[in-house]
Amino acid sequence: MKTYKLTAFEANGDKLLDETFEAENDDAAKKQGEQLLSEKDLLEKTHRCTSPSGKLLLFHS
Repeated sequence: MKTYKLTAFEANGDKLLDETFEAENDDAAKKQGEQLLSEKDLLEKTHRCTSPSGKLLLFHS
């Protein structure tokens, strides 16, 4: 399992979410990140999900 980082922000830069989670691979992490954002009603906020190697998996501004 790899550890991924998910963050979400308000337009003014205030951090709304700063969470790490584990997933088998990048595809699973992308799905899990989208699910977490959806559950917390943050899909339309600025967000990003990065892999342990720094790869950007999700991004919305």
